[in-house]
This record gives sequence, structure tokens and C-alpha cells, in this order.
Amino acid sequence: MPLAESWDSGASAWTPARRQAYANDLSGPGHLVAVTARSNRQKADQDPSTWLPIEPVRCRYIAEWTAIKTRWELTVDTAEKNVLSSIAAGCPNVPLEIVPLP
Repeated sequence: MPLAESWDSGASAWTPARRQAYANDLSGPGHLVAVTARSNRQKADQDPSTWLPIEPVRCRYIAEWTAIKTRWELTVDTAEKNVLSSIAAGCPNVPLEIVPLP
């Protein structure tokens, strides 16, 4: 998840220590996923309502996105929620693993 998206979804109200913990968190699944430079440039700071990865990894992407938003209590806007819900309906075998904060 782009840091700019996190900022717009509630991280702007966090303490500097919490923002640092979020930015450096590698304990949750999907917090840091290696991708090509091209894919990273295409995604930029967009949320799933305006950018999604290619089909083979789309379900995993939205599961990880949702888990991070839930774990860190970040907000989801209406357009984002609609896309996440729509795609999740077609992903019955992708578990949503939410790792609690330490």
C-alpha cells in the first residue's frame, strides 16, 4: 500500500512513532511485496479503485490491501470499498489473514 494512500486514510493523524512503525512494518503478510519497477510506477499512489494488478495476483492483492487497512485501522472510501467488494466476490479461496498489531 502506498504511503500516500495510508496518509489519506488516517495515518496523517498518527503520532510520528506510529507512522514510523507502519512504514517499517514487515510482520504482516503483504506489507512488502517485490514487484517490477514498471508495475510499481503504474500503481504509484493509487488505491484499487483506480489501479489493480494483473488478474493472476488480483485476489491476493485485494486480500493483502484489506488486511493492512484493517490491521492499521485505516479508512476505506466508497469507490475503494465498491471495487474491493466486487473483486472479493470472485475470490472465494483467498483467505483474509489479519495479523494483530504487537
